[in-house]
Amino acid sequence: MKKSSFLESARQVLSIESTAVAAQIEHLDHTFEQACESILACEGRVVVTGMGKSGHIANKLAATLASTGTPAFFVHPGEASHGDLGMITPKDLVLAISNSGETGEVLAILPIIKRMGVPLIGMASAPESTLARLSDVYLNVPVAQEACPMNLAPTASTTASLAMGDALAIAVLNARDFNEQDFARSHPGGSLGRRLLLYVEDIMHKGDEVPLVSDTALLSDALVEMSGKGLGMTGVIDATDKLVGIYTDGDLRRTLAKRLSIDTPINAVMTSAPTTTTPNTLAAELVSVMKTKRISGVLVVDNDTVVGAVNMQDLLRAGVL
Repeated sequence: MKKSSFLESARQVLSIESTAVAAQIEHLDHTFEQACESILACEGRVVVTGMGKSGHIANKLAATLASTGTPAFFVHPGEASHGDLGMITPKDLVLAISNSGETGEVLAILPIIKRMGVPLIGMASAPESTLARLSDVYLNVPVAQEACPMNLAPTASTTASLAMGDALAIAVLNARDFNEQDFARSHPGGSLGRRLLLYVEDIMHKGDEVPLVSDTALLSDALVEMSGKGLGMTGVIDATDKLVGIYTDGDLRRTLAKRLSIDTPINAVMTSAPTTTTPNTLAAELVSVMKTKRISGVLVVDNDTVVGAVNMQDLLRAGVL
């Protein structure tokens, strides 16, 4: 094949598959609503099954449902016939995907599923198929042609099934009022999860790790404290442990520029009324404040008492930045 033909082939495939997906819009009817209502009414889990390429689509759909508020998992129909049917309970719902609606491994488990009284949603491209006939709700996903030039390899049909599965998952998501916080709870390792779930108290330094000196201390004492704790700052507190100021690496550079002695009282060179945060502030919100104020570290205060310290390195390690 000539290189120019590669692009021509790709354009043809994408055209066929996009047409297959767009065609599903015309076929949407009350059965789609019934499928959504069945999933919402399910007291157990949505068990998604399929064989071959449809199995891969089923696996992906189960993962999408699970991450968008609908407990779901994939069961291989072949394994189901050899014991995995025990994973399905009467409170579950089965969603079976088969392009032809006649996949042997899928049909083999349907009688048992029906006997258990488990609701069945079938997704296929053949309304007259066995899967369609046995389903409580049948989703017709017709495809005029596969992208394969021999019209054999499942390509457009799997793409259409994948899109229909996503449509189901998102419609149910909307009905559940599933929001960003809900999504983050199932994705704590992702960037969205870290932004929505991590609070300052989760990443701040505590106890002896927090750099603090008395307001009667000298600049030399503050430098020792800063070097020892390694956060590029130290808080300054009064006799009642109330925060009265902060001294940072930036303050040190300004102090050196003025050629002041290290025996200078810290309260003469500190920054009074510094920016602080609280333990229950979202780490992502703190990042925004620090960027706006162009500061690299803050002290964490609770009821006027310093309880922690956070700098940009901590936020970077936590994956919030």
